[in-house]
Amino acid sequence: MTTPAVPKRVTAALFNSLGAGVVPRLGIENIVVGRKREIEALLSDLENVQQGGAAFRIISGRYGAGKSFLLQLLRSYAMSRNFVVTDADLSPERRLTGSRGQGLATYRELTRNLSTRVRQDGGALGTMLEKWISQLQQQVIASGRPLDDPGFGAAVEARIHEAVSELEGLVHGFDFALVISAYWRGYQAGDDTLKNAALKWLRGEYSTKTEAREALGVRVIVDDDSWYDYLKLLAQFTHVIGYAGLIVVIDEAVNLYKVTQSVSRNANYEKLLTMLNDTLQGKASHLQILVGATPQMVEDTRRGLYSYEALKSRLEQSRFVQAGLQDYSAPVLRLETLTSEEVLALLHTLRDLHAQYHGYPASVTDQELIAFMNEVLGRLGAAEFLTPRDVTRDFVTVLNLLRQNPGLTFLDLVKSEAFQPTQTDVLAQARREDEAPLPGTANFAAFDL
Repeated sequence: MTTPAVPKRVTAALFNSLGAGVVPRLGIENIVVGRKREIEALLSDLENVQQGGAAFRIISGRYGAGKSFLLQLLRSYAMSRNFVVTDADLSPERRLTGSRGQGLATYRELTRNLSTRVRQDGGALGTMLEKWISQLQQQVIASGRPLDDPGFGAAVEARIHEAVSELEGLVHGFDFALVISAYWRGYQAGDDTLKNAALKWLRGEYSTKTEAREALGVRVIVDDDSWYDYLKLLAQFTHVIGYAGLIVVIDEAVNLYKVTQSVSRNANYEKLLTMLNDTLQGKASHLQILVGATPQMVEDTRRGLYSYEALKSRLEQSRFVQAGLQDYSAPVLRLETLTSEEVLALLHTLRDLHAQYHGYPASVTDQELIAFMNEVLGRLGAAEFLTPRDVTRDFVTVLNLLRQNPGLTFLDLVKSEAFQPTQTDVLAQARREDEAPLPGTANFAAFDL
């Protein structure tokens, strides 16, 4: 097995992230192992969204099991297929709804993080609009109207109105279309103030309706109750301007589980239920929503999603699902532990990429890789509780130590008493997770890879 050459900037991002135990945003597709069925299911969703449908998935797995990794992988795949992608991590300040505007804060984060194939680090909203208007201008020129034609601007504006007219039938669609037209007027007149005002409204950054009316002539603004309606409008708009659709990644949903007040927690679950119903019933178009959660957050009948009966009835597995089986078309994708063969393939890839990055001949043999696996996975309970994050972080550390200390050998380092894997007692770690105090009484574990 030969690992293809990867640009150094990509491998640098990979190993900096993996060594710190966080998910790489760049080059993640170079270290994918396993998850074949899950990836196939998610890619099938993309095809449905591209055709005008919608999809909703909850990716469920323990801390470090690879939820965020899978979400970031799909983010990369989606951008390469001409989707607009955005993501946000939930937190005490960012929820789906809240008395202090936490839902609006989530929307603002999502609009700031809009990314495309040519603008992968967020902030793509303005670029998307500029590109679209430029394309419309080229179409008008191709129709026989030169730039200096007196009717050129009106012809472009007519195409803009035609494109956004289908949005006017959606909730808040009329005002959304007015703001897009305002952006065009600012573009045509070279008025950056008007363009910025339109972008500010689209990002939900106006705090009062009066400000928005004075700047743009619209009478509504994005708020904590309506932000999801605008998200659906954005999804439809991305299709109108030439993209395949909008992929929304919401990670760290465990923060909803941590909400101590049942009324507030259930309000967030109600918003999640709305998203689920809209996407599954065809009330949204060109939109996929992906949510990262832990099994406890999903299945706890006291505080989790299963405590909300309407969600439980939609998310609970069928009684016909047996051990070792999973319905990959269901709203919840439950991540299983990687097999030994998949872990070995991951270590092999990391070994070769590390050698490429630092420019040395790969010296760790396949037999030594197996010895590392035996050392790390051979501990009591590791087969069930050890996570990909634990294995990769330990292995990258070992490779770094070997490169920095030429006198060391791989087996001497791995077999020595000084080598302590990240999780020194996986059974104790699992027990701590299962017996964790209820939210609000103690800090939760660190967020996963």
